[in-house]
Amino acid sequence: MSSLATVQAAIARAARSAGRASDAVTLIAVSKTHDADAIAPLLKAGQREFGENRVQEAAAKWPDLRAERPDVVLHLIGQLQSNKAEDAVRLFDVIHSLDRVSLIDALARAQDREGHRPRCFIQVNIGDEPQKSGCVVAELPALLGRARNAGLDIVGLMAIPPATVEPAPYFALLAKLAREEGVNGLSMGMSSDFETAVSIGATHVRVGSALFGARGS
Repeated sequence: MSSLATVQAAIARAARSAGRASDAVTLIAVSKTHDADAIAPLLKAGQREFGENRVQEAAAKWPDLRAERPDVVLHLIGQLQSNKAEDAVRLFDVIHSLDRVSLIDALARAQDREGHRPRCFIQVNIGDEPQKSGCVVAELPALLGRARNAGLDIVGLMAIPPATVEPAPYFALLAKLAREEGVNGLSMGMSSDFETAVSIGATHVRVGSALFGARGS
């Protein structure tokens, strides 16, 4: 069984166990640091949702790939600098790392200029970790209101739980916040914990090493 089929089967099992439909979960293949030759087998196998960390890296490899596969949906899952907002709006269909007012304003201006309105997730620093991006939980309602007023298409929340601890409570907290704020999307879960995330309601899982192997290999 291919790595893609293995991950898809694991998502389906976790969804069934939680009483969910497997097609309620979008698998994002995290292709950061991997070149077109590594991505091509997944495209051939039917995978169409991919995630990149950096605008510049995505701009170097995806235009040619998308010329052959125009139905690809490209997700920006890494931190976005405000001065790269216009490039990001031009290139990506979904942005998962919206976390501050200055970026809201930059994206609003960029989508007006580009005539393209990407879907956005607000990134929450769910473990209140100083080294991580994301808005703190207490600031989420105000940030979400600001983003909606700016005309951004906010579809959900994203988070990365603290490493080396049980992720389930953090996934459950993100799901609770999403319900309270009236958003449906939950971008949570990576290679090590996506099955747990699916069992708690993830709508998008971001899987890299389980599909591509070790980073950069």
